[in-house]
Amino acid sequence: MKRLLCLAALAIIPAFGQLVPFESYETTFGHVHLAVTDLDAQRTFWTEIMGGKIVKNGPLELIEFPGIYIMLRKVDKVEPSVGGVFDHFGFVVRDYPAAEAKWRARGYKIEPTQNPNESYVFGPDGVKVEVFGDTSLAVPIQFFHYHLYPSQEDIPKMQEWYIKALGGVKAMRPCIACITNPSWSQTTNFAGGNVTFNPGAKSLAPSKGRSIDHAGFEVKNLDAAVKRLEAQGIKLDEPVRQVPNTNVRVAFLTDPWGVRIELTENLAPVKH
Repeated sequence: MKRLLCLAALAIIPAFGQLVPFESYETTFGHVHLAVTDLDAQRTFWTEIMGGKIVKNGPLELIEFPGIYIMLRKVDKVEPSVGGVFDHFGFVVRDYPAAEAKWRARGYKIEPTQNPNESYVFGPDGVKVEVFGDTSLAVPIQFFHYHLYPSQEDIPKMQEWYIKALGGVKAMRPCIACITNPSWSQTTNFAGGNVTFNPGAKSLAPSKGRSIDHAGFEVKNLDAAVKRLEAQGIKLDEPVRQVPNTNVRVAFLTDPWGVRIELTENLAPVKH
């Protein structure tokens, strides 16, 4: 079937080491925080296989991609992302056949879709990652979305929550490397990508403690963001704090469906 392309969501291409500028948004994508049992296996997957680069912000180790960072936290055991409300997150790559060949050569689990230019690849600890191909991409790989699975009836409420709480914009998911008659999904857009909502089972588990432990968003002003949350009656899980030996400030909350969220300010390392 004929593939369709709609690249509006990828108009701003961040370089390595940069998050997407806020532009008119209050929030941009910051990081995905993984709970992992084997740090070396995860570093290999995200750098050698997926093409990220390890950088430091003081004591913080970040694996950077255009538009997102991956952060790792060592745990003794963990559940895979599938089965949780935060099912997976996604990237677009310029050379999809080469990416898939690399996954197969290294023995990673692949779950094809009906589109030959899109698959899910499973990293260590059952981290599920969706990857699309787009030969016009200006960089080898770029972040695209978080994918959440509330119940069908909760999708409108979840979409509105991300708009009101985090300053997103209501949208429909753009067609990236999709096929004719795609199943359009509702999204909330932020600078650098979107949060996509599709119906899941009512019994899906919270994200905390699973391989995709929480979603990270970077905000312009953390104090102002927290005041906006408090005005809506949203309580933080942990108060605002500064990460020692950095200028990074963080706060944690959980959405009503169990997605743990970290808000950050100044996450990206300062380039000298």
